[in-house]
Amino acid sequence: MICMFASLHRVPSRLPRCRRLISSKPTQFGQPVPESHPHLFDSRHDLTPGIPAEEYEQRRKQLMDMLPNNSIVVAVASPIKYMSSNIFYKHRQASDFWYLTGFEEPDSAVILEKTSSSKGYRMTLFSAGKDLAKEKWDGARTGYTDVERIFKADNAVPISTFTSQLKSLVSASSNVFVDIPDTPRRSSSKSLLKYLTSSIRGGDPELALENLSSMKRRALAPEVAKLRHVKSKAEQAVMHKAATISGRAHAKTMRFAQPGMPESALAAHFEYICALGGSQRPAYVPVVASGANSLIIHYTSNNMTLGKDDLVLIDAGSRTFPASGTFTNPQRDLYSAVLAAQRELVALCTEEASVTLHDLHRMSLKLLRTELGQIGFNLEGRSASDLDRVLYPHYLSHPIGIDLHESTWFDRSAT
Repeated sequence: MICMFASLHRVPSRLPRCRRLISSKPTQFGQPVPESHPHLFDSRHDLTPGIPAEEYEQRRKQLMDMLPNNSIVVAVASPIKYMSSNIFYKHRQASDFWYLTGFEEPDSAVILEKTSSSKGYRMTLFSAGKDLAKEKWDGARTGYTDVERIFKADNAVPISTFTSQLKSLVSASSNVFVDIPDTPRRSSSKSLLKYLTSSIRGGDPELALENLSSMKRRALAPEVAKLRHVKSKAEQAVMHKAATISGRAHAKTMRFAQPGMPESALAAHFEYICALGGSQRPAYVPVVASGANSLIIHYTSNNMTLGKDDLVLIDAGSRTFPASGTFTNPQRDLYSAVLAAQRELVALCTEEASVTLHDLHRMSLKLLRTELGQIGFNLEGRSASDLDRVLYPHYLSHPIGIDLHESTWFDRSAT
């Protein structure tokens, strides 16, 4: 199965039109928007490239419509992560928070209150706001008036008021949908714990944490997952762009490869082509595994050289090819066996076929057993579990989207 390697968060159009080249510098916003970065957007109605502001509003309404009356939703941004001391990694927003808001700045949070209005909710977006001294170091931040205008928040307020407002809303609510440390969504849990245990001015972190640990608390991630499972037309278009960027990078990297080349050079070439194509970032650390290294599922050292007769696996959407450009006869037989099984399985990936991911996995084991037997593998007396454990120790596939593994709350037995 093919995974996207280019990030779904932001995939701009490949070629700028003249009208897109007109932009103001420096920007006054904490992230690209059509008025500051027209070259990244096809539509001035988009909030993030490819995704209209209206779609974010629909997501929030759908979520709140699913929840019981007198409910609130609390989601927070991912914190800045550091490599060492003051050396930070490039920020990547928490997925559920981004899915609901499109807001990419750290030090932010959102509270949605279910209401009886036609909109269905009230949205308060907390952020750091403008700070010219800090913006000299870290770049622009979005002001509160612009947060309300651009991100359609009913109220935009300082993050320093988060714990006090959360305390007030929790006491008046019957259900609080949030992910904190004792739930499986560790990324958002850590960032919420950071907010609740830090010295944010005007807040009472310990009391807020105590309130969130009450019987009112419900897990948010499974509810958002119900929406993220089904991709909109806009999401499908962005995913198609990401897949196209990845596919072109694979083709060019295959032609670039040759025996004696370091695996790291292939990794660098692939990421370079993706970046030139418009990818914001890789979706994950690429695996470039030659020869026996390809048997290591999460091989990311990428520090060996390509042998003349090696097959090379690039797991950045998973492609395997010969380093020399020509398969040996055994390699061709093995590649053809896997390809035949894959084609038969892909043909079943339709709504009409009504098969589950679990069904497809079990079918893949049977097909591989048959195909491998035809090219000389002696699998007599071997059970499906042997094949599963020894030759195929991972699952067939997984849902993809904003996250590489968009499957934490996915039922593999669901059609």
